[in-house]
Amino acid sequence: MEPNTLLDAILDEAGISHAGLAARINRLGSGRGLALRYEHTAVARWLKGQRPRGQVPDLICEILAERLHRPVGLADIGLSGPGPSRAADTPLSGFVERATALWRSDEQQRPHLLDAPALTGTSAVIPVWEWENPPEDQDVSRDGLTRVGTADIEMLRAARTHYEQMYRKAGGVATRARIVGFLNSEAAPLLRGSYSDATGRQLHRATGGLVAVAGICAYDSDALGLAQRYFHQALRLAKASGDRGLGAYVIALLVNQSLFVREYRQAVAFAEAALRAAGPQITPALSADLYAMQAKSYARLGDGTSALACIRRAEAAADRIRPGLEPAETGYVQPGLVNVQVAEALLSLGDLRAAREQADAAVDTPAHDRGRVHRLAMLTHIELRQGDADRAVADAAQMTEHARGMESQRLRDRLRAVREHLAETGSAATDEAADLIDEVLRVPL
Repeated sequence: MEPNTLLDAILDEAGISHAGLAARINRLGSGRGLALRYEHTAVARWLKGQRPRGQVPDLICEILAERLHRPVGLADIGLSGPGPSRAADTPLSGFVERATALWRSDEQQRPHLLDAPALTGTSAVIPVWEWENPPEDQDVSRDGLTRVGTADIEMLRAARTHYEQMYRKAGGVATRARIVGFLNSEAAPLLRGSYSDATGRQLHRATGGLVAVAGICAYDSDALGLAQRYFHQALRLAKASGDRGLGAYVIALLVNQSLFVREYRQAVAFAEAALRAAGPQITPALSADLYAMQAKSYARLGDGTSALACIRRAEAAADRIRPGLEPAETGYVQPGLVNVQVAEALLSLGDLRAAREQADAAVDTPAHDRGRVHRLAMLTHIELRQGDADRAVADAAQMTEHARGMESQRLRDRLRAVREHLAETGSAATDEAADLIDEVLRVPL
C-alpha cells in the first residue's frame, strides 16, 4: 500500500492528532445514527494506505473543512478513488501537492512513511512507463503568490551540488534531513509559485535534480520504499521539465536500486527504457553506467553472452566521455567507475583474472572517498578469492580508513561483506583487518 501523505499533511496542518480525529469521527457519526468506534490505531492504518470504510472519508472532509475554514474534498485527503492515484491520473498541480506532502511527512519522520516497503510488480513499473510514453505536459505555467525567477532556479541548482557533495563526504544518513528540510522550506514554495511555461520547465528540472539526491540519501539510509518514492517523484518532475536526459539519470538510480534488491530482470528492462527513450539527450557517461549495470544484471542471471556484449558497450561509451560536456547529475560517473562495475560483472561470471585487471584499474584511478571504498572493497574480494591474502589485508585496511566518518548504510554493507570474506580466510593478518572493520561498525549511525 502507498502511504497517504496527503491525509498526514492536512491533519498536521489542522493540528488534529490521530486520537483526536478518531474521536471527532465517532461523535459526528453518532449524530447521524452511525455507531462508530474508531481509535487512533485506525487512523494510523489509514495513513499507511488503508482506505476508511463507508461514509468515513466524507466525515473526515467535513471535520477538516470546519477546522481549516475552507472546503476539503476527497482528493485533498488522498481518498478520491478506491486506490492511490497514479501520476498519469493526477494533474501536475495535484502531483505537486502530493510530492510536497511526502516531503513534509519525511521531515517529521512519520513512521508509516519511513517504514513503507518498496513497490513491486506493476506499481514499480508504471512510473517508468508513464515517463517514457505520452501524454506530455503541454504547459507547466502556474499562478501563485511568489514570482519565480532565474535567481531561484540557480539557488536550487547550487543546493543540489551542495547536498550531493555532502552526501559523498558524510553519507546519506547525515545528509538526508538537511536536504529534506531544504525541499520543504525552499523548493515547495517555489513549485507553488507563479511562473511561465519556460521558467516552469527549468524549475521542475532543478527541483527534480534535488529530489533525486533526496532519494539517493534515503536509499543510503536503508529507507528503500521512501527512496523509490523520491525517484518516482524526480521522474515525474523530469517529464514536466521536458529533459529526457534527466529522466534517464533518474531511471539509472532505479536500476541501481533494482540491482540491490536483486530484481535483475527489472534492472535490465529499466536500463533499456532509459537508453531507448532518452535518445540523443542521453550522454556517454550515463550510457556507460546503464550498460555497465545491465552487464551486472545479465551476469547475475547467468547470461554471459549478453553480459559481455553490455561490457563492450559500456567501455565504448566510457571512451566517449567528455566531462565538460556532461550535465552536473552525471558527475558521479568518474574515471574508474565503469571499471569497478565491469569487475563485478566479470566476478559473477567467474572470470577472476579479468575481474582483477578491471578492479586494479579502478583503484589506480583517483576518486572521492566514497568511490574508493567501493573500489577497494571489490578489489579485496577478488584478491581473497585468488588467495592473495597479503594484498587483500592491505587494501581492506585502506578501505576502512576511507570509510571512517561516513554515515552510510550502503558503505556498511560493503564493510560487512569484506569482513565476512576476511573472516573466512582465518589467518592472523585477515583477523586483524577484520578487527579494524569492527571498530568502524561499532559506532552506531
